Amino acid sequence: MNCSVLLSLMLILVQLWLCSPHMQNHSTQNTDRTFTAVRRVKRGWVWEPLFATEEQTSMVPVYIGQLKSDLDKQDGNLKYLLTGEGAGSIFIIDENNGKIYVTQKLDREKKAFYTLRAQAIKRSTQLPVEPESEFVIKVRDVNDHEPQFLDGPYVATVPEMSPEGTSVTQVTATDGDDPSYGNSARLLYSLIQGQPYFSVEPKTGVIRMASQMDRETKDQYLVIIQAKDMVGQTGAFSATTTVTINLSDINDNPPKFQQRLYYMNVSEEAPVGTTIGKVFAEDSDIGENAAMNYFIEGDSSDIFDIITDNKTQEGIILLKKRVDYEIKRRYSIEAKVVNRYIDERFLEEGPFEDKTIVKINVEDADEPPVFTLENYVMEIAEGAMGGSLVGVVTARDPDDDDCPVRYSIVHDMHLKRLFSINEHNGTIITTKPLDREIASWHNITVTATETKNPEKISEANVYIQVLDVNDHAPEFPKYYETFVCENAVSGQITQLEFSQQKVASGGKSSFLSTCQS
Repeated sequence: MNCSVLLSLMLILVQLWLCSPHMQNHSTQNTDRTFTAVRRVKRGWVWEPLFATEEQTSMVPVYIGQLKSDLDKQDGNLKYLLTGEGAGSIFIIDENNGKIYVTQKLDREKKAFYTLRAQAIKRSTQLPVEPESEFVIKVRDVNDHEPQFLDGPYVATVPEMSPEGTSVTQVTATDGDDPSYGNSARLLYSLIQGQPYFSVEPKTGVIRMASQMDRETKDQYLVIIQAKDMVGQTGAFSATTTVTINLSDINDNPPKFQQRLYYMNVSEEAPVGTTIGKVFAEDSDIGENAAMNYFIEGDSSDIFDIITDNKTQEGIILLKKRVDYEIKRRYSIEAKVVNRYIDERFLEEGPFEDKTIVKINVEDADEPPVFTLENYVMEIAEGAMGGSLVGVVTARDPDDDDCPVRYSIVHDMHLKRLFSINEHNGTIITTKPLDREIASWHNITVTATETKNPEKISEANVYIQVLDVNDHAPEFPKYYETFVCENAVSGQITQLEFSQQKVASGGKSSFLSTCQS
């Protein structure tokens, strides 16, 4: 008790000393420096950090802490004042003891702290016993917000057959609570749907492959991820999001023919380029991984060809060279299919190709007769009597039944008929004598027609040369009249002279003059 009285007397002496004229004169020039020193040391104020818990509702003010000056003797001589953000409305202070109360419900997400100022004054003098001090009341967080996936729902793609542990994507949830206080904003991720194919890292939300998956078995998965705050403890809030995970294709499947043996037919009348049939190899991959090329192996590649339909991925077999039923009736070809783009990672499993056999039957067609030659050249002497043999043309039916043929000559309506042909054996004869001096060549067209099918007709060209014979005596181009002088000697040319003289003098009189001279 004596110590307490002594301490009080010492404090009173200090205050009197501070208020003395000498001290006042000394401090007139150094007021700011003195109070600055006091504010820096803050040896007069005593309080703990102040917190107000958000979301609290109460009919009466809620105590949050106390401001106290070490000069307070608790005798009612000091008065505490509070100014700043929310002072007098949100926060009130008991002026007698410095206890602070909150009167309203606070929301940390709207305002996380309040800055206020405290002052202690002496009631009797209304003078401050402590310099005004600034302090902060922090709003303490409670778990009043649910996690949110702001970017969901998610869509991700990962190559099929990716190894276990491959990262697929990352989901992120946000929580409006204070991450620096407690566990309200500490999130924990878990997999609600997607086992056993996927896993999620609890702290990061990174989704990973939990096993290798084949796109050809299933190409899309729906994964549900949950985020819980408070590290998943009791009373935690949670939210979920969906992640659609698509498996992209890789070339891990070779093409396979649907049939090991194909049967096709082609007519011997079919022109080059005719489509004979189609083969198809199935590839479980998609896009360019399913693109393939077809080939024909062996000697048959010079008769048949195969191309790829890039839309349907079918192999189209085409006729590259005409076929003949009478020469060869059946072909067996080997078709091969190869992936256009090959993933070398899977070559160890075997070649990315397949083969099949295609048997092609040549169908017999009713073909027109075939001449032994496309063009015939014959000769006959001029002047030969009508009915003389010129030559023989021959045509036969190439079909198995070897149908008889009928021959005929296509006559030009502008020319006289000079030749005839035996319709049964193709013998060509003249119908009247030919004169080389009128025409030395004759070109005729001979047809051969099947007797059973008159529509099957073939043609051949016959070129007939008329050979010259000595059937004309020499002839002078005109009639000559000449005279011989009576005294002409042997070997004398008369007609030339006559002709020359006749030209010069105009006739017989001139010639006679020549003889007389």
